[in-house]
Amino acid sequence: MTTSPASLSLDQLSIDTLRLLAVDAVEKAKSGHPGAPLGCAPIAYLLYHKLMKHNPTHFKWADRDRFVLSNGHASALLYSTLFLCGYKVTLDDLKQFRQWHSITPGHPETGETEGVEVTTGPLGQGFAMAVGLAIAEKHLAAVYNKPGFDIVDHHTYVLCGDGDLMEGISHEAASLAGTLGLGKLIVLYDDNLISLDGPTELSFTEDVLKRFDAYHWHTQRVSDGNDLDAIEAAIEAAKAETGRPSMIAVRTVIGYGSPKAGTKNVHGEALGAADTAATKKFFGFPEDQSFYVPDDALKNWRTAIDRGNAAEAEWNTIFAAYAKENPELAEQFERTQKNQRKAGWEKAIPTYPAGKPVATRNAGGAIMNAIAEVVPELFGGAADLTSSTKTIFKPGANFHEDPAGRNIFFGVREFAMCAAVNGMAAHGGLVPFGSTFFTFSDYCKPAMRLAALSHSHSIFVFTHDSIGLGEDGPTHQPIEHLMMLRAVPHFTDFRPADANETAACWRLALERPGPSFFALSRQDLPTIDATKVDVYGGVSKGAYVLENAASPQIVFIGTGSEVAPCVEAKKMLESEGISARVVSMPSWEIFEEQSEAYKASVLPTGVPKLAVEAGSPLGWWKYVGSDGDVIGLDRFGASAPGPIVLERLGFSAPSVVEKAKALLNRKRN
Repeated sequence: MTTSPASLSLDQLSIDTLRLLAVDAVEKAKSGHPGAPLGCAPIAYLLYHKLMKHNPTHFKWADRDRFVLSNGHASALLYSTLFLCGYKVTLDDLKQFRQWHSITPGHPETGETEGVEVTTGPLGQGFAMAVGLAIAEKHLAAVYNKPGFDIVDHHTYVLCGDGDLMEGISHEAASLAGTLGLGKLIVLYDDNLISLDGPTELSFTEDVLKRFDAYHWHTQRVSDGNDLDAIEAAIEAAKAETGRPSMIAVRTVIGYGSPKAGTKNVHGEALGAADTAATKKFFGFPEDQSFYVPDDALKNWRTAIDRGNAAEAEWNTIFAAYAKENPELAEQFERTQKNQRKAGWEKAIPTYPAGKPVATRNAGGAIMNAIAEVVPELFGGAADLTSSTKTIFKPGANFHEDPAGRNIFFGVREFAMCAAVNGMAAHGGLVPFGSTFFTFSDYCKPAMRLAALSHSHSIFVFTHDSIGLGEDGPTHQPIEHLMMLRAVPHFTDFRPADANETAACWRLALERPGPSFFALSRQDLPTIDATKVDVYGGVSKGAYVLENAASPQIVFIGTGSEVAPCVEAKKMLESEGISARVVSMPSWEIFEEQSEAYKASVLPTGVPKLAVEAGSPLGWWKYVGSDGDVIGLDRFGASAPGPIVLERLGFSAPSVVEKAKALLNRKRN
């Protein structure tokens, strides 16, 4: 029997147990952040013990409330909370905090720890992903709920800190959330007046609540982070406000109870043995015991299991009745929660006849609309560029005007858009996408990295993919972007050569479970004859032989708009008696998944290879080898009509022929 410290209420005992478990986890690892857990434990206790709808025995229950720890460095708080509630996190897992192959990594990672909704740590992104979670809830509620059957009815709670709100993405995301009226989004701000460098007055003096008032949020302030009644009342008031998202600023003390309380020194390092003992003494806990869990506290925390099971059982009963009255919607709901497509959906994907050139951005928009009815879970929009990126459902309602609508106008908020897409994907029930010009993927990169790390089924549609966009000039012409994103692990790249490859890429983007991005052309591109080439079969392997020769003397490897000049160059060389093979490589990521035998069949050894891509040549050498060459760009583009820019910078068929002959001559010599 583990006895409890004397004279503590059960609530206080439970909160202090949480605090000191987090302290011990950090202390044992000699690494981590004890300050926020000590200050914010009362908030976590109220949410998980009393106010949130969740089931520790079935984390993925569809109608659970979502919790996002945006200040992910406070992960010891979340892991300790999950253990105490009865999730699949053990005391031994807490003892392995930040260790190799543990399920308690330094910052929360979805898929690693049951109970973690989204991957957080890069500040501000959790806040923005929570906006995506709330968007998903609002849309799915509008689609599925029927009178008497609110099968989608939950809140998204966020705990964030000063750093989250300093980051620019929080401004983008908060503005969007206020515009969209996300009434079930509730943010609790750990307002502790301390950042890593020192007091927030050094760098953060704005009136946060006035800022959120201006964003059309409902705002409240709680003056004492240990006042459970005041925090609970604020949360209940936030829940009652259904037309606006809510911000609650809670004045906490960082490192509360420790000798370093209220200072920057408790933010990001273990307390040390002496200060850990002093902190335990402050709370009346045994100073010489680590990972001490009083029985009364654990029993109190574990009541979450019975409450969660009862809440889910009630929901299951309601859903069973709903399914009898709405069988098609119920089937769709269950299917999309599993991230499965409707049987035969791919039959709706169009095929394009050879002959008529089509810009791949236009093909992409047409394909989206062709599959819209059979893939109702496809949902998203663009960063104020729907008319340019073609990523809009027609006809289709605007989510802002009708939450059942599938078109979101994200505004010029690229980073927040992509983070929100990740939040929607994490929610479940949707396959979300966001779109902008490819050069602005610079603004999106951190969110795409988290999508890849999270294996999130997020789709990012980029258009105006090269210098071929023309007159807007080098500020809008991507150069290094393909290689930048190809360098991200577990992130599928799609740069299709024509409309039929675009169709194949869209099919794969929906079939493959992880994140992907499209790089689509503004300019028209010749259409591959799909009656002569198995385009989907080829694209599904990442690269394939588009045009062949019996014994090729050279292999051209092209992507996107550069495949067409490779095909023309092949014809020109053949007229001079030189045989060539053209390989289209729309996806490096997928090609790397293929067997070595298949790779060799496409890119045979001993044959010179010339890669052609209107972007940085960095990385292509692994395919062309030391005896090959690359036509790429080691400079920025220029402002002029697209065909002229492409020609002047070496991406015409004659330029490809010239480089090919030089390569062949080099081999002979």
